[in-house]
Amino acid sequence: MKIEFSAPMEMIDALNNFMEELGAQGAFQETLEPLSSFGKDPIKNAPALAPPSGEILKAFLPFDLHLEQRLAALQIYIDSLTELFPELEKPGFRTEIIRDPDWGEAWKKYFKPLRVSRNIIIKPTWESFSPVGREIVIEIDPGMAFGTGQHPSTRMCLEAIDKLLLSERLTEQWRILDVGTGTGILGIACAKLGAGRVLCVDNDEQATEIAQENVLINRVEERVTVTSRDVAELAEPFDLVVANLTAKILIELYPDLVRLVNPGGYLVISGIIEQNKPDIETRFLSDSFSIHHLITEKEWVCYLLKKAGEHP
Repeated sequence: MKIEFSAPMEMIDALNNFMEELGAQGAFQETLEPLSSFGKDPIKNAPALAPPSGEILKAFLPFDLHLEQRLAALQIYIDSLTELFPELEKPGFRTEIIRDPDWGEAWKKYFKPLRVSRNIIIKPTWESFSPVGREIVIEIDPGMAFGTGQHPSTRMCLEAIDKLLLSERLTEQWRILDVGTGTGILGIACAKLGAGRVLCVDNDEQATEIAQENVLINRVEERVTVTSRDVAELAEPFDLVVANLTAKILIELYPDLVRLVNPGGYLVISGIIEQNKPDIETRFLSDSFSIHHLITEKEWVCYLLKKAGEHP
């Protein structure tokens, strides 16, 4: 089922993130002229609002037994957004059943080469791009995994990695951990920026398969290992740990993240929206970590934290 939102620009990223959490099998944003009416929702027969702005978000949910539950959760989330931002117009949405779409090709037109930091270019495998100077090109075939560099949380992680690894010395001796690797994009970036050894972990076996394919495409298999092991099973510490997840999962993983960062090492955490900053800072900003760099984009936040102590 296609869910088409019209919402204020300030809410688009939050809605996009929530749809991913609901299990959306793809989403993209468009800027269009305002439409006159959104009619009614065919599932709930509920009236949808006329678009409050020209920002359109389209997301796709599996048409299965859980669809009505997902739509009910979506309506509750929209109501909560409206309470949080009473000065903004309430988002409207409409639904449409899509039968037998050619997913394998249709979505590709929305994924083009993208500069995500000063030195890093993300390029889909089917597009061409010629780097100049110090530009580093990462080729990604995302399949059904998260991480193309188009989402602010991924872009900010890549920016943090770029700044850190190019400013530090002896990074060829570093061990780096990418938690929840998805497409492998962050681990591959670390390897291409000079890291000696990178371990990418994800509890989704499909994601680890896709990440391994992308590691081979980028020819960094000698330095990057992909596994579906649980973070709690890891013992040896790392010089840098990167985790682009959600605030809730980051807080749950805090004991392992602290344990796995070397004294004097670094932790990059992202996937955090502005309203979750107090919870994240209460948990992470303690005797263990201090803020080395803070990156923001719209309502998204990314922390580059440094652990107390002397680096080995």
